[in-house]
Amino acid sequence: MEWMPVGVSVGVTFRRFENGRGETVEGAVVREGLVRLHVNGRELATLMCTPHQLDLLALGFLRSEGIIAGLADVRLVKVCPSAACVEVWLRRAEFELPGPPTITSGCGGGVTFADLSAASQPLASHLRVSVGQLGRLMRALQDTQRTRGIHTSALAEDETLLVVVEDVGRHNTIDKLWGYCLVHDISPRDKILLSTGRISSEMLNKAARMGTPVVASRTSPTSLSLALAEVWQLTLVGYVRRDSLNVYTARERVVESKEEGTDAHL
Repeated sequence: MEWMPVGVSVGVTFRRFENGRGETVEGAVVREGLVRLHVNGRELATLMCTPHQLDLLALGFLRSEGIIAGLADVRLVKVCPSAACVEVWLRRAEFELPGPPTITSGCGGGVTFADLSAASQPLASHLRVSVGQLGRLMRALQDTQRTRGIHTSALAEDETLLVVVEDVGRHNTIDKLWGYCLVHDISPRDKILLSTGRISSEMLNKAARMGTPVVASRTSPTSLSLALAEVWQLTLVGYVRRDSLNVYTARERVVESKEEGTDAHL
């Protein structure tokens, strides 16, 4: 498993009160910053994020927005020393945005250029997962968390977390996952996408583009993400606990026991 926690928090000193008594405590809070993304010298977007692994965030964002098709489209990625901007230079001089910007419901107010109302083909996949498998994977994901107040997402296969990322914005974690896959030549298709945060429409759109047929969250989906999952035939799972979960859409992919899911990679 590849885990990237370094640099996601900063140390703080605060006054803690318990049972009426106070003490000075050393602790940590999650890092948050404003990062400008430039493509071919043009400012494309301003991202509120945890300023860590910004190269992966930029690459994943550009891939999920359809601005690049892969790493071969990119000539250079450079994070400025202050971590306040990322410069991406493409191999082509010009690029077009898929559509006008939309401010998303993600933490910090994310942005997407994707048209979430556009028609999309349903996702075909033979992947099957079990209830117990999702519970174990979510528990393993939570065990990686060492910083409070941060969102964590992972790509998983079978019983293994392949890569885990963290960010103050839950939608940013999906972009970081895809950026990691691009850099390390990992196909996200037919993998399981896990998240500790609420699954909103723009996150589901990213998952659909990645080709991950099962999206599981510790918390809830939104009404629009459910509607999109129904149309795109993604299996959307919420409130994953050790022994319980809710399967909202494409329910045939989630089975009660591992034996029922043995055709997972046929």
